[in-house]
Amino acid sequence: MSVIQGLTKTILYVKDMNALVRFYRDVLDLKIQEPANLESYSNAIWVEFATGGCNLVLHADREKRLGEDRPKLVFSVNDMETAHKTLTERGAKLSDIRSRLPGLKVADGFDPENNPFSIYCQE
Repeated sequence: MSVIQGLTKTILYVKDMNALVRFYRDVLDLKIQEPANLESYSNAIWVEFATGGCNLVLHADREKRLGEDRPKLVFSVNDMETAHKTLTERGAKLSDIRSRLPGLKVADGFDPENNPFSIYCQE
């Protein structure tokens, strides 16, 4: 039985949020899912574009080596504790479960070639 429900987000770390929002919104014509209708995105940490089954997320992070660090794949799970335990038992190396926002649980990991991924559950 798979504990992974699907690939739901690809996170791209960015330095200049306004420039990247303009590119993906105005040039590629992607629709912003959240936060919508801001006059400026310069202070936004997270901008999510609806792109079908897997959303594109721009995540502000000035410490990443932009263009060098890999995008992060994000998978949804129904039950964080069960998924974390099952994946760890299968050999995945995952961080402890954390919650930055109420109702959101996240754990991070890396695949065998050091590509980053996360699992998350919204309750």
